[in-house]
Amino acid sequence: MSRLRERMMEDMQLRGFSASTQEMYVRAVSQLSRYVHHSPDKVTEEELRQYFLYLTNEKQCSRSTATVALCGIKFFFQHTLRQDWPVLELLRPALEFKLPVVLSREEVHRVLAEVRIPLYHACLTTIYSCGLRLREGARLGVADVDGARMVLNIHGKGKRDRHVALPESTLRLLREFWKTHRSPKWLFPSRDLKHSGDPVTGESLQRAFRDAWKKTGIAKRAHVHSLRHSYATHLMEMGVHLRLIQDSLGHRSPKTTAVYTHLTSQVRDTLTDPLHELMKDL
Repeated sequence: MSRLRERMMEDMQLRGFSASTQEMYVRAVSQLSRYVHHSPDKVTEEELRQYFLYLTNEKQCSRSTATVALCGIKFFFQHTLRQDWPVLELLRPALEFKLPVVLSREEVHRVLAEVRIPLYHACLTTIYSCGLRLREGARLGVADVDGARMVLNIHGKGKRDRHVALPESTLRLLREFWKTHRSPKWLFPSRDLKHSGDPVTGESLQRAFRDAWKKTGIAKRAHVHSLRHSYATHLMEMGVHLRLIQDSLGHRSPKTTAVYTHLTSQVRDTLTDPLHELMKDL
């Protein structure tokens, strides 16, 4: 590890960044270095400007990808190199608003029914039934299950723990699946013998979901995170209060959770019925 990389890692550790954030930020700086063909501490302000024009115009990166690149590079220059260039304040990707992909309850059941490997089926079912992020589901520990109180203890994004209601059917599923491996630490241990003792990887869960989704023939471009979106939308359709759904998802702002109000069947019906009436004589 180069001294610059080591120093940046130390700076991020002092700021309390998660391991995944550290990895993404270091990768962002490495990609910048490969683009300019020299050490990142020698990058000029103009080269930085040209790199982000390249990401925007040639690579056509999504806003989320460009934001991660900016945050990682900005941290490196401002905190590790102590260079606060004005151009860093200009490189802010434009805001995007995209509605999440939501599966119906029947579609969720169809996808999960096609996940035949017990490890992936149990984990993906838990992700849906508890509204978890991919990493939260993959890294669930045996000690995180509180069967007496019917909750899961979730170690969430930004080191924010929360409790999530645990359905009885999911608790039974977890208990039955745990009996097949009896790991003292993880609910969903890796199937890879090279990584025995580690939890299942997010990549393998994504792959299992994608294979199952393709088998169903569902046209929606769904992915594992669609299970979390679907969970929130289905609860809202059943009349669960927005605040309770916000707490369950671990959202800091109710505005983040409120997006699901646009996706419920009840909201669509308020337009659909009058629309049919308006257009019936055409």
